[in-house]
Amino acid sequence: MENTKTISKMMDRAPIIPGLAVAIIVAIGAKVLGTYVPSVGGATFAILFGIVLGNTVCRQPALGVGTKFAESKLLEVSVVLLGLTVTFQTIGQIGVRGAVYVLLMMSVVISAAYLLGRKLGFSEKMALMMAGGNAVCGSSAIGAIAPAIDADDADKGQIITLVNLLGTVMMLTLPFLGTALFGKAGMATSALLGGTLQSVGQVVAGASLVNSQTVQFAMLFKIMRIIMLVVVVYLFTKKVEAHGSKPASKAAGRKLRLPIQWYVLGFLLFCILDSAMTLPAFLGDGAHFLSTWCETIALAAIGLRLDLARFIKEGRSYVLYALGVGAVQTVAAITFIKLLGL
Repeated sequence: MENTKTISKMMDRAPIIPGLAVAIIVAIGAKVLGTYVPSVGGATFAILFGIVLGNTVCRQPALGVGTKFAESKLLEVSVVLLGLTVTFQTIGQIGVRGAVYVLLMMSVVISAAYLLGRKLGFSEKMALMMAGGNAVCGSSAIGAIAPAIDADDADKGQIITLVNLLGTVMMLTLPFLGTALFGKAGMATSALLGGTLQSVGQVVAGASLVNSQTVQFAMLFKIMRIIMLVVVVYLFTKKVEAHGSKPASKAAGRKLRLPIQWYVLGFLLFCILDSAMTLPAFLGDGAHFLSTWCETIALAAIGLRLDLARFIKEGRSYVLYALGVGAVQTVAAITFIKLLGL
């Protein structure tokens, strides 16, 4: 009986193996090439190899389960392990100006995304999901906002796709723009990436194209945005209720879940531990090693899962919406970084 259960569990996990294996192979190749071309680095090669293979020879649906696992779970593990390389002394370097920057960015992005969406003919709920997804944390924010405002599932799927596509484009372009404007050192490039990119994965991926220090600081800006998710969902819910467009029947009696993602809590707990005591050097070194590998495999999976043809399928209004919101985010971030002296 015990053997039967073990076999059953192995069969349940089997669909993960093909896609995960491909992502690992791509990551190994990227790492090896990155040692020969350090100016480009393994992270960049992982994304590029993944995009090329994912849109040519690795389009099999059977790979989807494993690449999705690598993209999400391994990247989450990478974020948690980063906590052992960051202390509150590091967080303190962001300071009040960093917090003000995040609040200004969120306010501008929410306002612009909502107004632009309504101008282009999108419904109020779609505009709110687009605003929250770009201002806070991508698909996770949309997943929390949608039930709170009783959004249609089809609308939610369209906005998630749009936000992910926009985030991918920004992930591949903003690191180079930030490096050109601000250089690889200092806080500015981290603020640009951590204050604009939509998902945690995109922040880590984009910052990895710069350097490891940028990953750490960009994640701190991102965590500030994620913590504000509770406030955003509450305000959006009140806005929809004020317009009387939320049917009470569907939402009545349903408890609203507003969790902070487990990997954010894990990051913070490890950060507290690292700040409160002097940990053995091998823990920090080991965490950095594992985090880097998890991150590279996840980046390969992101590339493998990127469907370049989706831009065409989404239509002109969707493309205009995404480009408009992305432009506002980028211009606002650069402006606030310079004004606040980050």
